Amino acid sequence: SQPSRAVIIFCKVNGIEFDEVLIILAKRQQLSPEFKEINPLGKVPTIVDGRLKLFESHAILIYLSSAFPSVADHWYPNDLSKRAKIHSVLDWHHTNLRPGAAGYVMNSVLAPFLGGSLDSKAAAEAEQILTKSLSTLETFWLKGNAKFLLGSNQPSIADLSLVCELVQLQVLDEKDRLRLFTPCKKVEQWIENTRKATMP
Repeated sequence: SQPSRAVIIFCKVNGIEFDEVLIILAKRQQLSPEFKEINPLGKVPTIVDGRLKLFESHAILIYLSSAFPSVADHWYPNDLSKRAKIHSVLDWHHTNLRPGAAGYVMNSVLAPFLGGSLDSKAAAEAEQILTKSLSTLETFWLKGNAKFLLGSNQPSIADLSLVCELVQLQVLDEKDRLRLFTPCKKVEQWIENTRKATMP
């Protein structure tokens, strides 16, 4: 999943050692009693760190940024005003970009692979949310000449989380990707900047 990728990339970039446990969503393994002992909501990603069982990717990224001294400050700055701005982007993500991008991909491509069926009406509604979200990214969150969100020249957990959301659009037909991204040159450049900052 997109949120799982963000957590895994974050750990790898920051040298946080972890054991990855593959949960196959198409087989509904996230709903097994064993998994629900860790996360009763039956969702990924979920981490276990000692006695702490934590879910929701944004909460996980914040925790990892705070718990591991090796994490560079730019990911989740000590400055409270910068942290608050990161939180505002993350909150916006879950009520705008995520329903748009995930909803569009699910209802136009992925549903059959997860045991569902495609829904053109739901896909069209999600595409409207996605298009509006891309426009907001282009004109508001990425305003100015900075390489990353919030006027920064280094990525934060917000950049990583949102870019992982958008990278899933690679599963779309090229014509659909072009239709969505052509008006959003800053978004495309920001995705590439984040990709380069987290390579390989």
